[in-house]
Amino acid sequence: MEEVIIEHENELNNFISDNEFAVVYFSTAECNVCKVLKPKLKSLLAAEFPNAKFGYVDLMNSKQIKGQQSIFTVPTIIFYFNGSESFRESRNINLSALTGRLSRPYSLMFD
Repeated sequence: MEEVIIEHENELNNFISDNEFAVVYFSTAECNVCKVLKPKLKSLLAAEFPNAKFGYVDLMNSKQIKGQQSIFTVPTIIFYFNGSESFRESRNINLSALTGRLSRPYSLMFD
C-alpha cells in the first residue's frame, strides 16, 4: 500500500478531501509501538479495504497538525469517509476489532 507523507495542514486537508476513504496515521519516529503497528495496519488495509488511501504524519515535524487535530497520544489513527472523520483509534489498537468497525461503513460505500 502506497503511503503519502503529510507535513502541512493544507496537505492533510487535500489528502482527506481527495480520497473517499482516507486513513491518516499520526505518530513520531521515537514511538516503538507505532513502528510495529504501522506495517500491520497497512497490510490489513491492503487485504481487507483496498480502496483505502494511507497518509502518514510525523508529529515531530508537524506540530501544528498535532494541535489542530487534537492528537494527544501516539499512535493515533483517524478514519475519514467522504471527507468527514468517522472515528479515531489511539494507543492500544486491536486490529481485529478495527476490522469489524470498518467493515460496515466500507461496505456501504464501496459495495
